[in-house]
Amino acid sequence: MGGSESLQSDHEFMSRALRFARESALRSEVPVGAVLVQDGNVIGGAGNSPIFSSDPTAHAEINTIRLAASAVRNYRLVGTTLYTTLEPCVMCAGAIIHARISRLVFGAYDPKSGACGSVVDLFSEHNLNHHTTVMGGVLQTECSEVLQTFFKSRR
Repeated sequence: MGGSESLQSDHEFMSRALRFARESALRSEVPVGAVLVQDGNVIGGAGNSPIFSSDPTAHAEINTIRLAASAVRNYRLVGTTLYTTLEPCVMCAGAIIHARISRLVFGAYDPKSGACGSVVDLFSEHNLNHHTTVMGGVLQTECSEVLQTFFKSRR
């Protein structure tokens, strides 16, 4: 896939993740959404739901990984790309690594808990046995606006 085709696909899949983020906001959850893609097909997608599910691990990335793993009946998600609207936290970064997700694309940077370089960078740890390729800032403005609008409405 060429550079412009890849960027176009990245924007398309991030737009899908943004839909999940907006749905989360409607449920009064922090608006983060994610989709997992394999061979150009979405195999899982979800938004944040820790409040609804009373589960602190119910971040969009974890929910998406669970759905996708169930759909393909394998906890290893080799050859997949995870799109998420916010830089993953340490918990989600760990799950991404353990699931063997090949590529991570995120939108907004998280200066308070981001684990892709904003606070820590788990993905640059060479001692880990799996290495995920990371690209941040895809549709960054749109992803940031969803979060800013949500938190402004809470103040």
